[in-house]
Amino acid sequence: MMDSTPFGFSFAHPWVLLLLLLIPVLAILKGRVGGSPGITFSSTSALAEIGKRRKSRAGAFLNMIAYLAVACMIVALARPQLGRTLTRVQASGVDIMLVIDVSRSMLAEDYTIGNEHANRIDAVKQVTEQFIRQRPNDRIGIIAFAGKPYLVSPLTLDHDWLIQNLDRVRIGMVEDGTAIGSATAAAANRLKDKEAKTKLIVLLSDGDNNAGRVTPITAAEAAKALGIRIYTIGAGSQQPTVPFPFTDPFGRTQYQMVPMEFNEDTLKEIAKITKGKYFPATDTASLKKTFNEIDNMEKTKVEVSKTADYRDLFAWFLIAGFGFLSLEIILSQTVWRRLP
Repeated sequence: MMDSTPFGFSFAHPWVLLLLLLIPVLAILKGRVGGSPGITFSSTSALAEIGKRRKSRAGAFLNMIAYLAVACMIVALARPQLGRTLTRVQASGVDIMLVIDVSRSMLAEDYTIGNEHANRIDAVKQVTEQFIRQRPNDRIGIIAFAGKPYLVSPLTLDHDWLIQNLDRVRIGMVEDGTAIGSATAAAANRLKDKEAKTKLIVLLSDGDNNAGRVTPITAAEAAKALGIRIYTIGAGSQQPTVPFPFTDPFGRTQYQMVPMEFNEDTLKEIAKITKGKYFPATDTASLKKTFNEIDNMEKTKVEVSKTADYRDLFAWFLIAGFGFLSLEIILSQTVWRRLP
C-alpha cells in the first residue's frame, strides 16, 4: 500500500534561515553610521529639498534591493525544496472474515452502550467498528447470518467503505434461524484462495445451530484443512432470562423477561478444532476486551519505507539574488550614481 503527503515546501538546512535576522540589524547599523560627505558646501539649504525628494528615496530603494539580494542568497543556502514524501507500507498479510449473527435473539437488550441499555447487535456493531479501525493494514470482510449467510462485504482494505456496510447490518435482513455451520463455511470459502500468511474467522453468535445444510463441526474441519483459524465469541448473558422488546397494542415498545438458552459447547468445539480460542462476552465490557485480545494475539507485521520526491529550488533563489545584486550595482553606477 502506497501513501503520500501533499506537495509541500521545505528546507534541507532550515537553520541557515537564522541568518535572515542579520538583515534588520545591518539596516539599523547602516542608518546610524552615515558616510562622510563627498563635497563640502557653505550652505546646504539649497540642496535640502533635492535630498528629501530624490537622493533619500534613491538610497532607500538601493538599500532595499541589496537586502533582497542578501535574503535570496541566504534562502538559497538553506536549500528550499518542493515535493512530497512517499510512504510504502508492506503488511505481512492477515485476512479476516467477521461472521456476525443477526438472528432475532440478537435483539435481547442485555448489553449497554454508555449508560443506556442496548441490544446485542448494536453493541456488537459498535465494538466491531473499533476492531476494524485498529487494523488498517488487514483485509477484512463481513458475513451476516441468521437462517442463511449473507455477504455484507468481501475482503477489502477500504475500511471506510467496510464500516459503511457494517452500518447496514440489521436484524431481519435474512430469514430467521441460526445457521452457524453454513456461515462458517461461507467465510472459509472467501478465504480459501487467498495468499495471506494468516487467515482468520471471527465468529460471533448467541445460540445453537438450528438451520443450514452444513454442520458447524463439518465447517470447522474444512476451515482447519484450509489453514484457517477461528476465534469464536459467545454473545449474550448467561442469566436464565433476558429483557426482550415487544410492541404493545398501542404501538409502544415494552420489555418482558424471556428465557433464552445460551449454549457455548458448539462455539468452543469450533475454536478447538481450528486451534483458535473461545471467548464468552456476557456484556459490553467483556465484548470489547475480547476484540482487544484478538487484536493483540493476531498483530500484523508492517514494514514501512519512506522515499522523498523533492525538487531543489535553490538555483532560482540564487539567480534572483544575483539579479537583485546586479540591479543594485547598475543603478548605483548610472541613474542613481553617488558623487565621490
